[in-house]
Amino acid sequence: MSRSTVCVMLAFVLGCVPATVLGAVLCPFCDAPTLVMAEQIQMCDHLLLGRYVSGVKSTEVTAGSSRFEIVEIGFSKGEKFQKGQILEIPQYVAAAEGATFTLMGPEERLEDWNAPMEATAAAWQYLSKMPLPTTDVEQQGKRLEYFIPFFESSDMTISNDAFAEFAAAPYAVIKPLRDKLPREKILGWLNDPRVSVTRVGFYGLMAGLCGREEDAAILEHKIMTLDADFRLGIEGVMAGYMLLRGEEGLRVLEDGKMRTKVAKDAAGKEVPLPFSETYAVMQALRFMWTYEPERISQERLKASMRILLERQELADLVITDLARWKDWSVQDRLMSMYGDEKFAIPAIRRAIVRYLYYCSQEQGEKGADGTAVRPAWAVRADELLKELEQKDPKTVSDAKRFLVR
Repeated sequence: MSRSTVCVMLAFVLGCVPATVLGAVLCPFCDAPTLVMAEQIQMCDHLLLGRYVSGVKSTEVTAGSSRFEIVEIGFSKGEKFQKGQILEIPQYVAAAEGATFTLMGPEERLEDWNAPMEATAAAWQYLSKMPLPTTDVEQQGKRLEYFIPFFESSDMTISNDAFAEFAAAPYAVIKPLRDKLPREKILGWLNDPRVSVTRVGFYGLMAGLCGREEDAAILEHKIMTLDADFRLGIEGVMAGYMLLRGEEGLRVLEDGKMRTKVAKDAAGKEVPLPFSETYAVMQALRFMWTYEPERISQERLKASMRILLERQELADLVITDLARWKDWSVQDRLMSMYGDEKFAIPAIRRAIVRYLYYCSQEQGEKGADGTAVRPAWAVRADELLKELEQKDPKTVSDAKRFLVR
């Protein structure tokens, strides 16, 4: 994966790590490219705009070449290049005479330069004026402001890169920009079928971040109206909805996506609720736990996650989340599940073993004499784990082999 996090949330289900939070630094509902344009430009010594003059096609022994006249200079280290100069790039580009391209690379070896990229006048203005990445945390947010007006630019080079900048940014940097975001436009894009579905999660989250109370109805309608079996990014819309409505929004999701197995389509007809919809709620809960712990209490999020314990197709993931959240209140319930034929699935039983193991490792606070008293739930988990080792040694052994210690 590049720098994508849309599924940074998948990291939460790869293992049970109660002591830490996995990944979760980039925008959690967005896909980011390997490098945004600003990062590519920052690695270069020269950024030029060239007008295509001519080209020589590649052969079996050469890569061909392309000639460009420099018409604009973004920057040139040591002023190595000047307007009007002709550059011969050792790579054939098929283009119309007069078409403009960005030319950039390190030092003066044109063999090492990036492939020429066709650019409109608007794209050149965007690229040549963009602020470059910085390690200064305070400046990172101010820098991101530059890209906000370009989210849905008609020039795809601009639009895709501006979106990628936010996709690659930590949520903590994006959050303070809530008052800078174009609220009405975001709500419009969220429901515009012409907007790429890969942006639904991001716009849904941003709608919650910068929205008003009355906007919640728009997000709720989108969440509750099922128009496809799999809806990319709907978890971001759910997270944005909870940002707006808090616990009230969570209750709506519980009733409409967690406690039921039916939904309504655009015509109002009842249809089976796809697995992906309930899983999307889980992703949204993880988001709230990690990024917005003050909006909905952690105890309330635990209670919500426990609703899904009875869902066979989700049980192993739910148990993993409860262990990561250190919810040790369901030990006896898990033991009952272990002996229930409905849950006699290796993945579920291994998740239960891991849950009990991590619980058994919990240490109490140290007393005045410097010794720690083990919590009652840790002692209980130890007893239950030993009981399972007697009943099902193979599963316990298999589960322990992949523990994250």
